[in-house]
Amino acid sequence: MQAAPVRATAIPSFSTALRAVESLLMSSGQRTARRNAWTSVLEDRRRAKDRIEAQQIVERALARRP
Repeated sequence: MQAAPVRATAIPSFSTALRAVESLLMSSGQRTARRNAWTSVLEDRRRAKDRIEAQQIVERALARRP
């Protein structure tokens, strides 16, 4: 009985496979636009989180006032 063959190459991650499909389907300009849009979404989320934290700090400070 023989042992199962060992795979020499790593199986690509889902994100790597998705990028490969994306590169086949989209032109480089579309890829850049999509990545820029996603970066913008992440930045908006970060700013919203910072805004909520600042609002909570101000509300706590106002609640402590005599």
